[in-house]
Amino acid sequence: MITRRGFLHHTALAIGAFGVAPTWLARAAGAATGTRKILLAIFQRGAADALNVVVPVFEQRYYDLRPGLAVPRPGTPLGAVDLDGRFALHPALQPLKRLWDTRQLAIVHAAGSPDPTRSHFDGQDFMESGTAGVRREDGWLNRTLPVAGNDASPMRAVAVGAQMPRALKGDRSAVVVDDLSRFQLPSTESAAVLEQLYVASRDSQLRSRSQGAFEAVKRIEALRQKPYTPANGAEYLGVFGQRLQQIARLIKSDVGVEVAFADIGGWDHHANEAPQLTNVLREFGTSLAAFATDMGDRMADVVIVTMSEFGRTVAQNGALGTDHGHGGVMMVLGGPVRGGSIYGRWPGLQSEHLYEGRDLAVTTDFRDVLAELVQVHLGQDPARVFPEHRHDTSLGLLRT
Repeated sequence: MITRRGFLHHTALAIGAFGVAPTWLARAAGAATGTRKILLAIFQRGAADALNVVVPVFEQRYYDLRPGLAVPRPGTPLGAVDLDGRFALHPALQPLKRLWDTRQLAIVHAAGSPDPTRSHFDGQDFMESGTAGVRREDGWLNRTLPVAGNDASPMRAVAVGAQMPRALKGDRSAVVVDDLSRFQLPSTESAAVLEQLYVASRDSQLRSRSQGAFEAVKRIEALRQKPYTPANGAEYLGVFGQRLQQIARLIKSDVGVEVAFADIGGWDHHANEAPQLTNVLREFGTSLAAFATDMGDRMADVVIVTMSEFGRTVAQNGALGTDHGHGGVMMVLGGPVRGGSIYGRWPGLQSEHLYEGRDLAVTTDFRDVLAELVQVHLGQDPARVFPEHRHDTSLGLLRT
């Protein structure tokens, strides 16, 4: 027997997440392949060590302050992967070198939030809100989306992970999917009965929204039943890789994705950093490269941006780790990217150039990076997305 309580329990997530009429399905299915611009945001939770991710190999001070932690120079055993003679990738990011060489990868060093917090919770909250020290209930990625009509896809904003991220919370509809194989009603029979109950409702708004939700569930169910093999021999790695693979699958299925979000944890390395960072960077770099390979020509319309709440101290600590710092590094990947270059002003690592005498300084506000992507790639007004920030500096990250 299906009760009202049981019905609401099984369908509240779907209806609450989608909340739109079913006409999106025909529009999404009929959309021309490769014409929709897509922005994918990646959050590295835990404060990634920017200096060991993209290494300033020309800075002797880097090696002086990290005698047991610095990544060896290019050309030496376990050495960094040279980019331009000044900066180099951690060796675990070797898979990204191809994207650099084909000018699909740009790096913005000394980027981050001007807010001084060293709290993970506050730093992530502010950055996902698109603010610097100002609390908001909605997120920057949600505000990026224009107001939707009744024919908008319920899948236009997607997060793949365990919960809805702050970046996608807000007035625009968004859906979070932890695993496509689990995104379904308990059984076909139950789904049919529940659908009939909602369609028969006297509440026209509820009826319309429920029809959209059930159309979406059917679409996901049809997608789930089809085996998926990444294209071009792409091989994803780890949980993060599985999340990117699901996003690639949704994009290539033309369900109407416009913005997407995924995160990867494991960046808070206060002790024994070297092996831990190597492991998480291997998963990170391998999976990003696999996504680009899997997407193939579709990358012409996709831009990926990576960020972390803040960086880490320039000097190693006594436990061969690093503590909470300030400036970080952002990566921008994709077909429209003007890659093969390091962007932003490098502040230097001498004591007088460090933030509070200990951290890499922030010379590029993370909102300047995001605002440029929002404006140039998605055609949206950055003043609406980042109302507390004046965006008047163009880095030239994208080809116009």
